Amino acid sequence: MTNGNQHDANAGGTVAIGAARNFWQRVASAAVLVPAALACTYIGGWLFLVVCVIAAAAILWEWTSLVLRSADAKILAPGLIALLAAAGLAGTSEPGAAVAVIAVGAVLAGGFIAASPSRDPGPTTAAWAGGGVVYAGVALLSPVLLRNDVTFGLSALLFLFAIVWATDILAYLVGRAVGGPLLWPRLSPNKTWSGAFGGLFGGVAAGILVAYASAGIKPAVAGILALVLSIVAQSGDLFESAVKRRFGAKDAGHLIPGHGGVMDRLDGFLVAALVAVLIGVLRQGMAAPARGLLVW
Repeated sequence: MTNGNQHDANAGGTVAIGAARNFWQRVASAAVLVPAALACTYIGGWLFLVVCVIAAAAILWEWTSLVLRSADAKILAPGLIALLAAAGLAGTSEPGAAVAVIAVGAVLAGGFIAASPSRDPGPTTAAWAGGGVVYAGVALLSPVLLRNDVTFGLSALLFLFAIVWATDILAYLVGRAVGGPLLWPRLSPNKTWSGAFGGLFGGVAAGILVAYASAGIKPAVAGILALVLSIVAQSGDLFESAVKRRFGAKDAGHLIPGHGGVMDRLDGFLVAALVAVLIGVLRQGMAAPARGLLVW
């Protein structure tokens, strides 16, 4: 019994040390990434566009490595070319053409896999390959289209950052402090209902404060938008967990200490950004999605 208890204690201590190390790695990563993201967003222009292209290319690389077990340059080429072309079009105010280029890149990437004699030519494999181009394209175009709105672009992205970051931080802290029933154990063994509601509260509160401070948006409007985007951000996190579970991976990559890969860091943001753009486009068109998102 003594040996068993000692073993349990040692195991518990190891888990606690690992959790503490992961927490401080997250803090250190945030201390570098958050100021960099805010600075690039504030400056905007081609610097912001280049940063989004690099992030999207990293996501495509990680997705391809995850779902195809390889990041062969020949497989990545159609997607990378599409991302570069879409970036140029979005940067010169041709958002519709940029979306079309991403769609063509996805079809070509899937077609390349289907025609490759060294790989499974099944339609499922081709669909996953094409899906990576779409996923990376969303990560590229959604923030770029919002930032292109001269009047409200910066405010819209600050609003998104506040919601996604606060949702992520509060979900992590509340989930670890409170615990309780798991949110979706088949997809993620660590996410809890308490963390989900904590993240939702944090995202709504942060969104209201930032929207009012940066653009004078009414708290009721900002609160409803923040509620929707916080839920969507958590759904994006679960979607990426489902993809990783589907292909037997814990993390999409190892680039960011405490988080894993770029996909792991941006999973919630890119889906929330997509929904934000769709709301804005439906209300004000492709030319002013940030205005459409914030001005009601």
